[in-house]
Amino acid sequence: MSDLQKRATLLRELHHGRMLVLPNAWDEASAELVAGAGFPVVATSSAAVADGLGHQDGERAPWREMFAAAARIAAAVPVPVTVDAEAGYGLRPHQFVAELLGAGAVGCNLEDTDHRAGGLVDVAAQADWLAAVREAAAEAGVPVVVNARIDVFLPSSGVADPVGEAVRRGRRYLAAGADCVYPIGMASAEVVERLVTEVPGPVNANTRDSLDLTALAALGVARVSYGPRFYRQGPAGFGEALDRLRAETDSFPARAESNP
Repeated sequence: MSDLQKRATLLRELHHGRMLVLPNAWDEASAELVAGAGFPVVATSSAAVADGLGHQDGERAPWREMFAAAARIAAAVPVPVTVDAEAGYGLRPHQFVAELLGAGAVGCNLEDTDHRAGGLVDVAAQADWLAAVREAAAEAGVPVVVNARIDVFLPSSGVADPVGEAVRRGRRYLAAGADCVYPIGMASAEVVERLVTEVPGPVNANTRDSLDLTALAALGVARVSYGPRFYRQGPAGFGEALDRLRAETDSFPARAESNP
């Protein structure tokens, strides 16, 4: 348990210095590449992990399989691991924390999409859930780092004022005990700047064409995630290689059959 405490403390500290960059992993090999490249934390991508297990994202993969994958990743690297745990898989807070720590992870993403009813979870209910997770982690003796994802910028949210709602939810989630908030899908520097300015805690963002790492660091972003981006680049590169190989194969002349 002391090792988990040390890793959780380190993960929390990394949110309050130089911008923390997380190129998300999906299995042991990708996690080893991330850690081997010198990144101080390995974060998982639920979409990539689920796809690798043969399931769709959005809590369609069995939670036991997702935590088993997280355990294999945590066992493969010497750095803290934070798990994209979607919306918590419907687990009770104490069970969720027990499964997370049992996998060897010390951080988690928890999103406010309701995967069963659709739309967003009520902000008060989500804040209560985050507070309960924080309490369960405290009882377990490990300061689990909670990254509260805010899904108001997703098309499925149906929110009329996503920026204002992201600020409101970010404040509530931090007050409930989250360590960082993650308004996924922020599309402009103006939006990022407002969230960083008006939310009193670390903010997680994604890179975009107009928001590279340098721009996000200048705006005061604490943490940057890549989700399934690198996982999806692998199959794309493999597909291109197969197309080239197939074209080369088709250009070969037919072999002449030798007489017996």
